[in-house]
Amino acid sequence: EEQVDVAVIEVGLGGRLDSTNIITPLLSIITNISKDHTQFLGNTLEAIAHEKAGIMKPGIPCVIGEAIGGVRSVFEQTAKATETPIEFAQDSNEIVSVEAKGFAVEYHTRSFGVVESARSGHCQRHNANTIMHAIGKLRQQGVDITDEAIKAGFKSVCQTTGLMGRWMKISDSPLTICDTGHNVGGIQYISEQLQQLNCSDLRMVIGFVNDKDIEHILELLPHNATYYFTQASIPRAQHANVVRAKAEEKGLYGESYESVAEAYRAALSTATPDSVIFVGGSTFVVADFLISLKN
Repeated sequence: EEQVDVAVIEVGLGGRLDSTNIITPLLSIITNISKDHTQFLGNTLEAIAHEKAGIMKPGIPCVIGEAIGGVRSVFEQTAKATETPIEFAQDSNEIVSVEAKGFAVEYHTRSFGVVESARSGHCQRHNANTIMHAIGKLRQQGVDITDEAIKAGFKSVCQTTGLMGRWMKISDSPLTICDTGHNVGGIQYISEQLQQLNCSDLRMVIGFVNDKDIEHILELLPHNATYYFTQASIPRAQHANVVRAKAEEKGLYGESYESVAEAYRAALSTATPDSVIFVGGSTFVVADFLISLKN
């Protein structure tokens, strides 16, 4: 109806049996594989990779961001069976070096010069490399994407798309950050960045939905933090007391709160200018948080 020139379609769940799989695209992209939606997709990374690989189409190029071991083998076998040309972005990094610019970052690249990005989360470096490989594949098919457009796209992605909640700074004093990373792969990067802040008073406002691999996620969260366990305002939300109980088994301690806004107010109430407050664990927790700030 809108007569778009190019549509970027995100798969909803898995890939093989997802409704978006009726589309025959110019290019398929698989970023990485992490344990998520295990009750639908399988309990191993290889099983999940099999479901994700279901988007591969004969003759349609597929760029894969990160894959090792058995996961890579699944992709290679599926590509051979479906006659899909695949490219692993990790095998040839377009990004030569990375220079932090506060909550932005500069990528020094092989093919596109210096590219400034508004997203500085560690996972975005892998995403950026995947995107650059995807652009190369689209160019080979005759899609006109200029270097200037690429630089403008990276730099203004938040303004042009409304993207929010990815290593997003809310305030400086206390430093408050939210991130929608909600599985093992995402939380791993978030934990690394939180530790690098070297904060002596880290406050974690955390909640999850009830179909996530909470056990393994909690194992990755920092122990040198005070926790404010909460739940998003959706039926799928895991109750804060359940999260708190599981967290205590992993050596993570704090109080539970009925709403994200209440948990954040509690974290903020005794914070100092040197404190760091993180809000995340679920896209829905971050959404509730951002809505509460507007209200």
